[in-house]
Amino acid sequence: MDGHKDVLGLWAGAGGEGAKFWLSVLVDLKNRGVADVFFVVCDGLKGLPDSVEAVWPQAIVQTCIIHLIRNTFRLTSRADSDAIKRDIRPIYTAVNADAAAAALDDLEEKWGTKYRAMIRLWRNAWNEFIPFLDYDVEIRKVICSTNAIESLNARYRRAVRARGHFPSGQAALKCLYLVTRSLDPTGTGRARWTMRWLSRHGAR
Repeated sequence: MDGHKDVLGLWAGAGGEGAKFWLSVLVDLKNRGVADVFFVVCDGLKGLPDSVEAVWPQAIVQTCIIHLIRNTFRLTSRADSDAIKRDIRPIYTAVNADAAAAALDDLEEKWGTKYRAMIRLWRNAWNEFIPFLDYDVEIRKVICSTNAIESLNARYRRAVRARGHFPSGQAALKCLYLVTRSLDPTGTGRARWTMRWLSRHGAR
């Protein structure tokens, strides 16, 4: 709540990132002292919402709005992109879940015949889409996406490409650990992030 962010661990998803893998990650975090969490933002990873419910039953699971929007355009024609962009905006900027549902109904009425998969995408994600609508706009900007972890993942990918080959999984994890440790040795990055959080929420 004070705006601090930390990398809590690195895990290699051997065999994929299914429910069993995510459950082991969350149990590890809980055993290390993360007794509960308030809000979990994820990008549609299979098995993660169910694992969160099993480990932290009071936690709210929120899908990444940015990923949801990107996936929308993967299911539609580029020729319709501008119109689709205008028509989905009332959904994720709605004042509440009821208004968002009405906007989704409008979207389906206009595009449902042509883009059934797009409507199905939003319907299937609905329960994990609407939690952030309970908050005001400034808080929505903080919790609507997984951008923070995506930025970190981009640094990891660059480090892995630069190395090219690792003799073992442990060596790869060591490389990622060193990248994590080198992200902000001065602490100024955290200070900037904290100030952004505080300014948005009027904290003193």
